[in-house]
Amino acid sequence: MAFDKDAAERLLAQVFAAWVQALDLSVEEIGADGAILRMRFSERLCRDNGGVCGQAIASLADTAMVFAVSAASGGYRPMTTVDQTVHFLRPIANADALAVARVLRLGRSMAFGQVTIVAEGDARPAATAQTAYALLAG
Repeated sequence: MAFDKDAAERLLAQVFAAWVQALDLSVEEIGADGAILRMRFSERLCRDNGGVCGQAIASLADTAMVFAVSAASGGYRPMTTVDQTVHFLRPIANADALAVARVLRLGRSMAFGQVTIVAEGDARPAATAQTAYALLAG
């Protein structure tokens, strides 16, 4: 059975910590080639300058990659972040953030991916993340 949008929505509600759920994420697209998650704009996620804080953006990237790895694996399996490097390229303000997550390599015990985050309505990357995950025995 494929890891579809319904399975992804259940995963979002059941597996992630309450503070991740408080980011108000939604699964926009899910498929074997990756996932797109939306983080709705909220002033509670902003720094004093009105831009969405880096911590929220990094959490969005990390969470989006869990969905991309799950889709590539055909279903959720426990995993843990080993490494994530985020480059912040431009601020996001007054717009939803979209994370486009793609698996670069899926092995038996490790997965590697790349996430591009854009502000809705602006195709220019606002942030990029390179990620690595240890795939745990379920």
